[in-house]
Amino acid sequence: MASSEDIVLSAVLNLLSAFAFLVAFAILRLQPINDRVYFSKWYLKGIRASPRSSGTFVKIFVNLDCRTYIRFLNWMPAALRMPEPELIDHAGLDSAVYIRIYLLGLKIFVPLALLSFAVLVPVNWSGKSLEQTEGLTFSTIDKLSISNVPDASKKFWAHLVMAYVVTFWTCYILYKEYHIITTMRLQFLASENRRPDQFTVLVRNVPPDPDESVSEHVEHFFCVNHPDHYLTHQVVYNANNLAKLVEKKKSYKNWLTYYQTKYERNPKIKPKTKTGVWGLWGKTVDAIDYYTTEIEKLSKEETIEREKVMSDPKAIVPAAFVSFKSRWGAAVCAQTQQSSNPTIWLTQWAPEPRDVYWNNLSIPFVELNVRKLLMTVAFFFLTFFFMIPIAFVQSLASIDGIENKLPVLRPLIQMEVVKSFIQGVLPGIILKIFLVLLPMILMAMSKIEGYTSLSSLDRRSATKYHFFILVNVFLGSIITGAAFEQLQRFVDEPPSEIPKTVGVAMPLKATFFITYIMVDGWAGIAAEILRLVPFVMFHLKNTFLVKTDQDREQATDPGSLNFSVSEPRIQLYFLLGLVYSVVTPILLPFIIVFFAFSYMVFRHQIINVYDQKYESGASFWPDVHRRILTGLVISQLLLLGLLSTKNISKSTPVMIALPVLTIWFHIFCKGRYESAFVKFPLQAKIVKCLVQDAMVKDTLERATEPTLNLKAYLKDAYVHPVFKGVELDRPSAVDDEENNPLVPTKRSRRSSKSHSEEGV
Repeated sequence: MASSEDIVLSAVLNLLSAFAFLVAFAILRLQPINDRVYFSKWYLKGIRASPRSSGTFVKIFVNLDCRTYIRFLNWMPAALRMPEPELIDHAGLDSAVYIRIYLLGLKIFVPLALLSFAVLVPVNWSGKSLEQTEGLTFSTIDKLSISNVPDASKKFWAHLVMAYVVTFWTCYILYKEYHIITTMRLQFLASENRRPDQFTVLVRNVPPDPDESVSEHVEHFFCVNHPDHYLTHQVVYNANNLAKLVEKKKSYKNWLTYYQTKYERNPKIKPKTKTGVWGLWGKTVDAIDYYTTEIEKLSKEETIEREKVMSDPKAIVPAAFVSFKSRWGAAVCAQTQQSSNPTIWLTQWAPEPRDVYWNNLSIPFVELNVRKLLMTVAFFFLTFFFMIPIAFVQSLASIDGIENKLPVLRPLIQMEVVKSFIQGVLPGIILKIFLVLLPMILMAMSKIEGYTSLSSLDRRSATKYHFFILVNVFLGSIITGAAFEQLQRFVDEPPSEIPKTVGVAMPLKATFFITYIMVDGWAGIAAEILRLVPFVMFHLKNTFLVKTDQDREQATDPGSLNFSVSEPRIQLYFLLGLVYSVVTPILLPFIIVFFAFSYMVFRHQIINVYDQKYESGASFWPDVHRRILTGLVISQLLLLGLLSTKNISKSTPVMIALPVLTIWFHIFCKGRYESAFVKFPLQAKIVKCLVQDAMVKDTLERATEPTLNLKAYLKDAYVHPVFKGVELDRPSAVDDEENNPLVPTKRSRRSSKSHSEEGV
């Protein structure tokens, strides 16, 4: 167990680390050579010009203006200066609402921290229970927790009242925030510029027809069933192999550029490479000749594969992007069943073109449920098996564990500084390291499940990551032991005993979570603003691959908000704050520092660096709201389990009402606001009775742009990236004569012909 001295050492080390990262960032961002790394967004918008284009040779690389170094921290107030409406115009609603999650944490926990320190800390400190227990090792932090209150004490009523305050205050703030964000979303959709996804629906599981191709079948179906609204469509090609060839060719071109640049700088030495994997083994050959030859081969393979995909009917999957003449027509199609058979002609809103995950469109629809089932089983085993390495390494990250495994290090471990480092810093670092690879695994699992947009992949991965953190980081860290022992323990116990088991162990782990918050939430966030990996990669590309300004633009990696990782991480802090606000309030200031620091850092990154891959109009907010309420219910159940072991009469009936009220509040918010998070709802029971948003936008657009050629606008919106610039087989123009329910098809013509022959 970490002592107060260990916590102080951890705080000092992490504060020094965070300060070092911030100072390094403040200096590096002032250098002209790093301008594209730390102001990427302004370059993408074409607003900022490179400071390296003029000046002396030294000034091109180094900032010699001493006055700017005096104001090296001016980025902090600058990050807070941009008003929210301007931020939405600049970065999009997704980014602005993401920032509000950190602001939400401050709104919830700052008042709760003040109240907890005024009420619960004196109550806990005056309990004296730990001091009266013989042979018990405890720290000063433990004396500030609920563990210091003796059993059956009337002081526990203060904690019960505080639990109600936490619940009602959290629900009130969440309700206000849901209202604000719903209004922001509706205003954003109303003022949003025209986009292809507003007119387009993704149709999957198109039934086969022996007389027509997929393209013809789609066209005739929608001409008949949506005659007044159907405009055009784009069938989906299975171009995954072609995309791999294009990507491989792009990689080889980068290597060719690298070796050509290397040869130009030193013409005396011809660059060499090996033909094996990654150039590590195999036959040694001339690098420039090798990659030139390989690129020519890939170009031929690409041409053959492209022609194969475009000419082979089997390369067309039973899916299509269908576009309509109005947003209203798309809304009707996306939100209604198209056939009496509910398994065919399945429609959903199309993602915006840059949000489409093309690789999964070729997956047969019948496979999706099987894939999801397999990934659910795999995720279950991943969640519980991942406890094994965490528990093993965490056992080593203790004084007793290291002395037992490595007795030779015992003299070193007994040194006070080393002991404080092991107990106060090492556990948080180890947990952070183990969580680095996890998001990539979860994203791969979500891709296997078959989701067709990057935003849905992010939300699905975030759901998995949130559950994983809840089980492994929170519950797994509270209840020590191997994975199978924990699983068996939960299986053997009745469900009513689980909150007691976790609740009793909860106060003892407060110090561990404090160290984790400082490692992940302080030093980790400071490292985010430094952008060390993009910094190194940009300068490597700039040195070896860049020849033109266009190359330099391609070498710039602005990055984006990684919602699938960052949002579940925020939820862990909400969970810790809600759980420990009543149990160990001393943890709240550390969480408040995280929310305040993260708000400032990510606001700066969104304004100056990040370029979002897609814009969903804050469609993720219902998930954020639900997860915070899930954390609130968990905190209530754990407190209920903890108090049930303290011999407090009547505490259970008082506490059991809180989860019920919280669940009712979730149902209320869901019914009141969640309909607004459906794109262009047909009838949304929302603020100011904003009904039929799609029809309003269509009417305004027809009035302001009567000559708009919508078909030309949508023509190439949903063409696979590898076919950009290539003329594809498209449906013929749909004119007024064709817009009637009697559109002839091959099937109907054949049927008419057979009837005529029978009549003769």
